[in-house]
Amino acid sequence: MLPEIKSKAAFILDAATGAEIFGKEADVARPIASTTKIFVAMVVRKRKLDLDAWTPITKVDASYARGGARTRLDVGDAFRNRDLLRAMLIASDNRAPTALGRAVGLDPDQLIAAMNKVAKDLKLARTRFTDPSGLRGNVSTARELAIALRVALEDDVLAEIMKTDHVRVVSKNGDRIDYTNTNQPLLAQRYDVRGGKTGYTDAAGYCFVAAARFDSHDVVMAFLGAEEKLTRWGDFNRAAHWLDLGAPRPAAAAPVAPAKKKRTKRPVDDE
Repeated sequence: MLPEIKSKAAFILDAATGAEIFGKEADVARPIASTTKIFVAMVVRKRKLDLDAWTPITKVDASYARGGARTRLDVGDAFRNRDLLRAMLIASDNRAPTALGRAVGLDPDQLIAAMNKVAKDLKLARTRFTDPSGLRGNVSTARELAIALRVALEDDVLAEIMKTDHVRVVSKNGDRIDYTNTNQPLLAQRYDVRGGKTGYTDAAGYCFVAAARFDSHDVVMAFLGAEEKLTRWGDFNRAAHWLDLGAPRPAAAAPVAPAKKKRTKRPVDDE
């Protein structure tokens, strides 16, 4: 029996082969909120980000983060790029993407263009970016987000960050910031979660993409458009239980299928 997935869209792929294990509205383009930041991370790593260099937070970063969740990266303070990656991927700080882009010589528009280039190179035909943080306009599909996370986790630095539950970041001024990962299944330790990214906006609903291991077998799951915060965690647990019981594990990669085609307002909170 298939798992009862309540998110509007979902996809599970076999990490070893790229084959489809489960899909629900998997090829419908939807807003993706802060799962966007996976692509920022891939861009700056591809451009040889100096992990130990310092990058200051500017008013430009504050401007692009406006309307999102509370930040802990103060304008005028500087952070090592490794710590900005941690702030972005562990706690989804919205000032980190443009700061990291600047660290590799990209202004916000150039960063967005580079994110779209990553999507194109990965043949993610339904993935489009207009914003570096995910607060406005970006779309993808459950299938394509799972593919993107699978690729991102091939980078040892990104994989290590995304499976970190807690971290302390220290600014150049000596301020200490403690971050806890927004990935609840990682913190729960019920399953062997290998990394992932959360997201929330009014338009996107609650989103979650994660990799997990079941009896030495790796899968990647994506859940988009959940109406309640806990729904994506419930979906993950239902899918994980199904996989744990021995769900089908195809051996060959499946082709990307062609695309098929008011909620109560809440304050924007990208997680």
